[in-house]
Amino acid sequence: MTTYRLIFLFTTLLCYATARSQYDPDKVNRKAVQLYTKGLQQAVDGDVPAGISTLQQAIAIDPRYAEAFISMAGMYGEQKDYPKAVEIYEKAKAIDSNYFLDYNLPYSIDLAGKGEFEKALQAVNTFLTIPNLNETSRKAGEYRQNTYRFALDYAAAHPSAGYKFELHNLGDSINTEVSEYYPSVSLDGDTLFFTRRVNHTNEDLYSSHRLPDGTWSKARGLPGDINTNENEGAQTVSIDGQLMVLDICNTEGGFGGCDLYISYRTPDGWSTPENLGDSINTEFREAGPSISPDKKDLYFSSNRPGGYGGLDLYVSHHLLNGRWSAAENLGPVINTIGDESTPFIHFDNQTLYFNSTGQPGYGNNDLFVSRRQPDGSWGKPENLGYPINTIDDEGSLVIASDGKTAYYASDRADSRGGMDLYTFEMRENIRPSPTRWVKGRVFDRKTGKGLPSGVLLTDLSTGLVISRLQTDETGNYVITLPKGKDYAFNVNRRGYLFYSENFALSREQGDSAFQIDIPLQPIEANAAVVLRNIFFDPNKFDLRPESEAELRQVVQLLRDNPGVHIQISGHTDNSGRPAENQALSENRAKAVTSFLVAKGIPAARLSFKGFGDTRPVADNATPEGRAKNRRTELTVTSIQ
Repeated sequence: MTTYRLIFLFTTLLCYATARSQYDPDKVNRKAVQLYTKGLQQAVDGDVPAGISTLQQAIAIDPRYAEAFISMAGMYGEQKDYPKAVEIYEKAKAIDSNYFLDYNLPYSIDLAGKGEFEKALQAVNTFLTIPNLNETSRKAGEYRQNTYRFALDYAAAHPSAGYKFELHNLGDSINTEVSEYYPSVSLDGDTLFFTRRVNHTNEDLYSSHRLPDGTWSKARGLPGDINTNENEGAQTVSIDGQLMVLDICNTEGGFGGCDLYISYRTPDGWSTPENLGDSINTEFREAGPSISPDKKDLYFSSNRPGGYGGLDLYVSHHLLNGRWSAAENLGPVINTIGDESTPFIHFDNQTLYFNSTGQPGYGNNDLFVSRRQPDGSWGKPENLGYPINTIDDEGSLVIASDGKTAYYASDRADSRGGMDLYTFEMRENIRPSPTRWVKGRVFDRKTGKGLPSGVLLTDLSTGLVISRLQTDETGNYVITLPKGKDYAFNVNRRGYLFYSENFALSREQGDSAFQIDIPLQPIEANAAVVLRNIFFDPNKFDLRPESEAELRQVVQLLRDNPGVHIQISGHTDNSGRPAENQALSENRAKAVTSFLVAKGIPAARLSFKGFGDTRPVADNATPEGRAKNRRTELTVTSIQ
C-alpha cells in the first residue's frame, strides 16, 4: 500500500480530532468495532476486497461509524476505484465534518484521482488550515496543493474541445493475471511487442499480431534464443523489424545491474542477445532503450554519475565503423533532479516522449513530450495532461506511425492482474507527425544485383537531414516520411549516379506506404538521372532555395569522381510558345551549372543545354504529365 493509505487507514493524524467533533468513537457498537478491527487486518494481510466486505458489515450494524467509512474509502482508493472512494469519504464527512477535517488530504487525493481538481484543491486547502500540523503532514498537503494547481492551470491553458479520452484494455489475448508492460509497435502498426512478467518473477518478451477483424492474436513468446531464465525486457525494435535492443539485468558478463543488449532477427527467430559494450553500458543502470527510425540514435536512461538527478536520458550514435559512440546526456532541458526514463522516439524522428518525476505535473511519474528544434536540440518538455497523466505513476508510452494511436501500461481497475496494456487516441496538440514510409530495394540497373547504399531524407524547407541510413547487404531499405513537409529523397553509392525523388507531404497524399525499387546506374558515358529536387518559380530561371539539398548531392558526386564530365539539360512542358520554352529551359540549365561553378567545380567539366518542350516523357494533356516534363537532367558526357 502507498504511504498515505497506511497513515490514514491505521493511525489518527491528529489526536484532538474528537475533541471538537459531535461524533464520538467511544459510542460505536462493540460488534461493529470487532468487525472493523478484523477488516483492517484483512487489508493489512493483502486481501483488500475482504477488508471492504467486512467493513460493510460493520457499517450495517452501526450506520454512523465514521472510522469504518473512512477506512473503507481508503481501501477503495488503494484499488484505484476513485469514484467509490470519494462517495464513501463523503458519507463519513456527512456524519461529522469536524471529525472528518483531518481526512481531507486523502479525500483530496481521491478527488484528484477522479479528475475533480477544483474540489481536490478546496479539500487540501481545508486540510492545511488545521492548526499545528506536523511537518510531514504539512509538506504532504503542500505537495498535493501544488499538483492540483498545476492541473487546473494546465486545463485552462490547454482546452480540449471535442477530445474524448477513451482508454481500451487490449484484452485477454495480450493481458493476463501477471503484468504486461513496455509496449513497442511495428511501423505498420500490426505487430505489438511487450514485456511480460512470467510466473511473477521472470521477464520475457512477447508479441501479438493484429488480425483482419482488428483484434489481436494470442500473444506468444518471441521465437529464437532471446528469452532465457534471466530478465529480458523493455525492448525497442527497428522499423525494418531486423534488430531489437533490450534490457537484461544481473547477467554474467554484464557491466552492471542492467545493461543494454542487441538481438537480430534470423530465419530461426531472434538471436542470442549481445552486450552493446562499454560505450553505452556502465557499472550502473542502463534501461528503457528506444532506437530512432534511421537506426542512427539509441536513446535510454541511466543513473550513472555526472547526470542532473537520479535517472537521466542519454543518446548514443551509430558510427560508420559499426560501433556506438560514447553516450551523451540530453542536457538540463530534458533532465532534472528527479528521474527521467522510458524514452520513446517516434517514427517521425522529431518527437520524443518520456517519463519524468522532476518536471511539474500531477504527482509521481508523468509523461512528457519534447520536439526537436531546427538546430537539432530538444525543446522544452510539455506535460501530456490529464487524463493521460494522473495522480498515479504512468509507465512507458509508444505511439503508432499514424501519430494518434497510443499504447501504454497501467494498473487500472479493469486490469487482468498487475499492469495491463491499454490503447487510446492522443489529443491532437500533443501528437507527433503522422508518418508515412518508403520501402524497397536498391540494385544495379545492369545486373539486378542488390547494392548496399546510403539513403538520405532532407527537409526541403530547411535543408536539414531528417534521416540518414544504410540499406542492408542486399539493398533493402525502409525510411520514414513524417507528414506535413516536403522532402528530397536520395540514394547514393560510390561508382553510381545517385537516385533522386521528391515527396511533397505538405499536401495530402494517398497511401501510408510507398514501394520504390531503385535501379542505380553505374557512372559511365551517357548515364543520366533526373534531378527531381531542382525547383524554379513558374516561367523563371532563378534557383529556389529548396534546390540546394539536391545541388549539394551533385557537387559531392563530382568531387568524388574528378574525371567525370556532365551536361545539365533543361526541359519544359508545352505550355507557352516553343521559342520561350527553349529559352527558359536553357536559362534554367545554365543556372544549375553556374551554381556548381560557384561551389568550386571547374567549368571545363560542365556543359548545359536547353531542349524546351521537344523531349516530353509524359502526356502534356494532364497536370501530372506536364509536371514530369518540367525537369532538369544530369547526363555523364565523358570520363577522363
